[in-house]
Amino acid sequence: QVQLVESGGGLVQAGDSLRLSCAASVNSAHIYVMGWFRQAPGKERESVASINYTGRTEYGDSVKGRFTISRDNAKNTVYLQMNSLTLEDTAIYYCAVSSSYNNWSRRQIAYWGQGTQVTVSS
Repeated sequence: QVQLVESGGGLVQAGDSLRLSCAASVNSAHIYVMGWFRQAPGKERESVASINYTGRTEYGDSVKGRFTISRDNAKNTVYLQMNSLTLEDTAIYYCAVSSSYNNWSRRQIAYWGQGTQVTVSS
């Protein structure tokens, strides 16, 4: 069982930056793929970014060039640095751990965090 605790959400203005953190209850060096999803009101949960055990990253098209995912296994924590935020980034952001060694998809998520709200205002 892996528990994930997100933090860092909040209310910001368009163009601002925010960094989310996700602390895992286990040694994250043993987690192959972890990352972030988000869900806006009335929309499906979508992948934002993932990072595997080698440090290889993947990003959703809407956040490429603006968001950066990283992990610090010494702290069992994964981060999501979000820059140039827009109104469309408003959502609940969920940290997640994949059950797969190298794939990242919603249906393969083994553990979810409780979510942290990010609200971008104009």
